[in-house]
Amino acid sequence: MTTADEARRFLRGQRIGVLATHSKSVPGYPFGSVTPFACDARARPVVLVSALAEHTRSLEVDGRASLVVHEMSVADTAGPRLTVVGDAAVCDDDAAAARYLRLYPEAERFLALGDFRFWRLEPREALFVRGFGRIEWVQAADFLPAAGEIAAIEPGAVDHMNADHADAIAAYCTARGIAEARDARIVGIDGDGFDVRAGAGVHRFDFDRPVTTAAELRATLADLARRARGA
Repeated sequence: MTTADEARRFLRGQRIGVLATHSKSVPGYPFGSVTPFACDARARPVVLVSALAEHTRSLEVDGRASLVVHEMSVADTAGPRLTVVGDAAVCDDDAAAARYLRLYPEAERFLALGDFRFWRLEPREALFVRGFGRIEWVQAADFLPAAGEIAAIEPGAVDHMNADHADAIAAYCTARGIAEARDARIVGIDGDGFDVRAGAGVHRFDFDRPVTTAAELRATLADLARRARGA
C-alpha cells in the first residue's frame, strides 16, 4: 500500500477537522475553525456551513483552504495526522449530500433553515505525518482514487445490506468488540471500506484492498462476514 493510499484511508476514518481559510475579516491571516466533515466517494472532504459563518465568507472571497485531521484517541503529537490542501467550492452534488446526511442525520435540521450549503475541498496536495520523522507529501493524482462503480451503486448497496444482511453487519461489529451490534446499520460504502452506525457512534471498517466493481464489493463483504463469524 502506498503512502497516498494510507493517507486517503486515514482521512476517510476521521470525522472532525480544522478548516483553515484566508480570513476576510482579518486580511492576510489564516482563520481556522473546527468542523465535522464527510468524504465523498473519491475521498474529497465535504462540509456543511452556514452563509453567516466566518469561514464561508472567507471562502467566497478565496477558495484556497486546508483541512487538518488527526486521530482523536491520541492525545500527543505521536499519532498520525493529515493536512489536505486544496480549493473549496460550493458542492451541489446530490450523492455527496446524501452521503453526508447518512453520517450526520441531525444535519437535516440545519438544511431546513435555508442558509446552509455544502462545500467540497478539491485536494491538490496532502501532508501525511505518520509519526516522528515519518512525514511525506502526496499529490492529488496519487491520493484520489479513480471513479469506479462503487459511487453509483452505493445507495442501493447500503439499503440492501441493511435490509437483507443485518446479521452480517452485526457480525462485523461483534468481531470488532463494538457494543449495540444488533442494531448496527451501514451508513456509507466506498472503494476503501464502509461506515457503520452502532448506537451513538460511527465506526470505520477498511477493506484489505480497494474495490472498484460491484462484483468485488459483494465478494469482499461476504468474505468479511465469513471471517467475522469465524472470529
